[in-house]
Amino acid sequence: MLKLDILVVAAHPDDAELGCAGTILKHIAAGKKVGIVDLTRGELGTRGTAEIRDKEAEAAGKILGLAARENLAIPDGFFENTKEYQLKVIAAIRKYQPEIIITNAYHDRHPDHGRACNLVSDSVFLSGLRRIETYENGELQEPWRAEIVLHFIQDEYIKPDIIVDVTDHWDKKIESIYAYGSQFHNPDWADEPQTYISSPEFIAVVEARARELGKVIHVKFAEGFTSRRILGVDNLFNLK
Repeated sequence: MLKLDILVVAAHPDDAELGCAGTILKHIAAGKKVGIVDLTRGELGTRGTAEIRDKEAEAAGKILGLAARENLAIPDGFFENTKEYQLKVIAAIRKYQPEIIITNAYHDRHPDHGRACNLVSDSVFLSGLRRIETYENGELQEPWRAEIVLHFIQDEYIKPDIIVDVTDHWDKKIESIYAYGSQFHNPDWADEPQTYISSPEFIAVVEARARELGKVIHVKFAEGFTSRRILGVDNLFNLK
């Protein structure tokens, strides 16, 4: 078993990079083990193919320095918050036993994001119930429930509950995003249909959001997160 400190569970390959790559990099630099579980292969994307995105996700994972990355191959665009898919997510959570889980936004432009949010949130709770049985390599898994569940902010603005300074890791975050050459602005893919996220303006908006959140806590770049429950700190001086 590879126990992780943080597990990011996201609907599509590149969601984690866009939503929280800076936070991933920051915690890996601090010695934490971080992994990503992609729910789908993004096979309905307008540009590229599932096979191409598999390779891009692997490349992005190396840039980030992940301890683990896997894909559950849940159907892109059509998955629901069902027992079948909850059991897949539960098995992944129990496999890595993270203290913190980060997942998609409550709601967003892409309907998969809100569905993934609910699927993962429910699976986090169910993962702690010992009477739900899941197996890894034929072995019964132990129940596990993460202490904290956070949701990154995606295309639609949602007021964050927590803001993380990622200034020192911004350039590598952008490098991890551009590992998805089929998806984002890339002259080598000029013959493919152009999309909302493949325009140069899209990355500019990603940067603008990070600068806006950074301004709130007096840093250059930041990422924001929401939480469905109130979180506490044991030292007021840890607040910024």
